[in-house]
Amino acid sequence: MALLPAPSYAQTAGGRAAGEVASAPMSAIDWLSDSISTPAVVSPQINTENPVAQSASVADVSVGPLGSQTTDAIGLLPPSVTGFSRDLWGASRPDDLAHRILSMPLDLMPSMQSLLTRLLLAELNPPRGANTTDDRLFLARVDRLLATGALDQADALIARSGAQTPASFRRGFDTALLLGEEDIPCQRLSAAPDLSPTFPARIFCLARAGDWDAAVLSLGTGRALGYVSQADDDLLSRFLDPDVFEGDPQLTKPLHPTPLTFRMFEAIGEHIPTTGLPLAFAQADLRANIGWKARVEAGERLVRMGAVSDNQIYGLYSERKPAASGGIWDRMAAVQAMDKALQAKDRQTVSALLPDLWTRLEEAELEMPFSRIFGPELAALDLEGVAAQIAFQMGLLSDQYEEIAKKTAPDASAKSLVLRAIALGDIQLGDIKNVRPYDAASTAVLEGFATPNIPIRLQSLMDQDRLGEAILRAIALYSNGVFGDYDELSDAIAFFRHIGLENVARQAALEFLILERRG
Repeated sequence: MALLPAPSYAQTAGGRAAGEVASAPMSAIDWLSDSISTPAVVSPQINTENPVAQSASVADVSVGPLGSQTTDAIGLLPPSVTGFSRDLWGASRPDDLAHRILSMPLDLMPSMQSLLTRLLLAELNPPRGANTTDDRLFLARVDRLLATGALDQADALIARSGAQTPASFRRGFDTALLLGEEDIPCQRLSAAPDLSPTFPARIFCLARAGDWDAAVLSLGTGRALGYVSQADDDLLSRFLDPDVFEGDPQLTKPLHPTPLTFRMFEAIGEHIPTTGLPLAFAQADLRANIGWKARVEAGERLVRMGAVSDNQIYGLYSERKPAASGGIWDRMAAVQAMDKALQAKDRQTVSALLPDLWTRLEEAELEMPFSRIFGPELAALDLEGVAAQIAFQMGLLSDQYEEIAKKTAPDASAKSLVLRAIALGDIQLGDIKNVRPYDAASTAVLEGFATPNIPIRLQSLMDQDRLGEAILRAIALYSNGVFGDYDELSDAIAFFRHIGLENVARQAALEFLILERRG
């Protein structure tokens, strides 16, 4: 079956929220706020001789969508964009797909991250056997996006689902908090009787709506009933009336904050640095009220995962002149100097700057975004020597790799010839005689291109009508191959070519040989 090529978290500090039962798939995230409370239905303790409730608490109820379409069918990209058949999941089990998605390593190579994201956002028919109340595959897709910091995409998926279950609402609530758009889920909390917010979430939303008296009353009630921890009590008290605590020592910042805790600390003027936090928190540092260096650092973390665009990181780098030297400042200065030289078409300056720029990009693993930005221009300058080799490789890492490869390679080295042949697809199945490998890594790549059949370990999934699952398996194989299991890398490349993902196969091979991320 050929595929058309396409254009180019949940255990909280207080434990797993009720309603997310043990049979749910493992989660890729462990930082969700405990915003919704849906424990098992309980009955108030009634004294039959004196029929008065013995508890002031309100019994929570479990809720679920009735007669809804399975969320597994929800996506953002139609088949005309992804190139995938709607029946891609075929006979796979939702559990198996969810497990493969959530067990995927975070540090995927760019081509694999892009392919996985395309799968996560695709509009696909649910796998056969899925039912309308089973959202584990949908939640796995959302969790993977959240784990890589792709909050906008996760938010869009959740919005299309209607966030009808507590599990999906919790993810939507926290995504909104990190994007600074919490008013929307807070409004829904107040208007949806089927959602039972925990006291911290209820108090936060009442305050956001300007109902400070109700928020203070709720805090007092939660404190009296034992529903608010001491840490939450201290934070909420300052959040509601910071003037009372003016001059007091700052609160101890949690090592593993939830988005709700993170936002309340920010509200009381005690910002928690996001550097050591999960990637999703870095999105909060992209807002205009955050300092430039922190925004650039957040942008770098996210662009490595494909969670922000090349233009976003380029815009951040170009915003102003570096204020100091060393580390990120030197990197920004190198990018700005190259940009200026390219605008002036100053070949001599470009040649002098390029080796240093490439070294700095390699150190930060930012070769891909800036190769896509600068690669085509650099390749068109007809440079010489080391600069020409770097420009050629940056061009091959860009979206225009095939057009750039049609020009003569910068030299007759074995590596340049292999890279050019891969970019052109100039390797026939079963025949690698037209190019010679230069090391074990290039041998593995060329063998993948020359393999005449779908590898056996992936053919079995194909025979069972589990093509989408086979693609997930191939992504994992490629990732293992990058770190030394070359047989698996060869199989992944061969598989992508045989099912019509030629562009993916070529980009994956070029990235492997050029970026050299091998542990």
